[in-house]
Amino acid sequence: MKYYIIAGEASGDLHGSNLIKQLRKLDTAADIRSWGGDLMEEAGAKVVKHYRELAFMGFVEVVMNLRTIFRNLDLCKKDIAAFQPDVLVLVDYPGFNMRIAEWARQQGFKTVYYISPQVWAWKENRVKKLKASVDKMLCILPFEKEFYHKWNYEVEYVGHPLVEVIKAAKDQPADPPLADKPIIAILPGSRKQEVSVKLPIMLTMARHFPEYQFIVAQAPSLDDEFLQSLTGQHPNVSMVKGQTYKLLRQAKAALVTSGTATLETALFGVPEVVCYKGNPISYFFAKRLIKVKYISLVNLVMDKLVVKELIQHDLTEENLLKDLTILLKDQDSRRRLSEDYAALWHKLGEKDASKRAAEVIYDYGKKV
Repeated sequence: MKYYIIAGEASGDLHGSNLIKQLRKLDTAADIRSWGGDLMEEAGAKVVKHYRELAFMGFVEVVMNLRTIFRNLDLCKKDIAAFQPDVLVLVDYPGFNMRIAEWARQQGFKTVYYISPQVWAWKENRVKKLKASVDKMLCILPFEKEFYHKWNYEVEYVGHPLVEVIKAAKDQPADPPLADKPIIAILPGSRKQEVSVKLPIMLTMARHFPEYQFIVAQAPSLDDEFLQSLTGQHPNVSMVKGQTYKLLRQAKAALVTSGTATLETALFGVPEVVCYKGNPISYFFAKRLIKVKYISLVNLVMDKLVVKELIQHDLTEENLLKDLTILLKDQDSRRRLSEDYAALWHKLGEKDASKRAAEVIYDYGKKV
């Protein structure tokens, strides 16, 4: 069969690549065309557009790049129409993929959404659009099934794909040490405009803890020169590229931007402080729209404050120093955190998500 898969971010590239591997096991003749990244290409997809060209986040950033976004939407629609897939698979990336889903329904394409848009966080009425344009919704967070049920939209919970990814990474033989000091990981995200705001504050911790090596996980979308301009003044700060999981296996603590990285860090068992600071105008509007209690997936899944969140004005050197000190020095806090992390793993680890998602997509694509 022919599959068209659209992922617009690094996390979507990872989960899309594992989905592709499972699809190829079920369908050895699979012809897969995609928007994604290097991992999806390595898994066997023909990548039409790399996610590095699609990473716009925040109201101001989106408005500034509207012409590019609409040009990409038009290109994507034309490419899907030319390819004529048996099934269209949308991986997260809601601002783009929901528009594609609406168009695809009008064209008569079968559509599966893998990794539900976080409509439970803001704009709940978008569920109506999803019901009208998406044939099958596959969710990866346990509370999403109940959320959609309230809207009379029956979806399928397939489990979280990060569990299988991190389990495999943790089972690997021990890596050579990345530093000759204990390590504190910094995961600042992948969007340059946000990293330029958050990372300088996160890096202030290096001078407070000279006995630690701070290592920044460099996202593929960030160039060396940009990051070095921020890290170069700190002698106990270095960078790694393409080694985030190796870094998390060795870290004693982590400073992590919001998003998937918070969940990855927790599943590796690393104590973390969640750090977020963005464009003030974008944050002003987002704060009035977002309805959830927390910004980190760890806290959302557990429905309580498991990891500390320092957001916007709260992300200061003083606050970060206080919370990082607790993570490193307070044994009771570390013990409680370890227990909560174990409960989180149990909540997310019930199914092999990529395999289950591939089975649903393959079976649906075969239906006449």
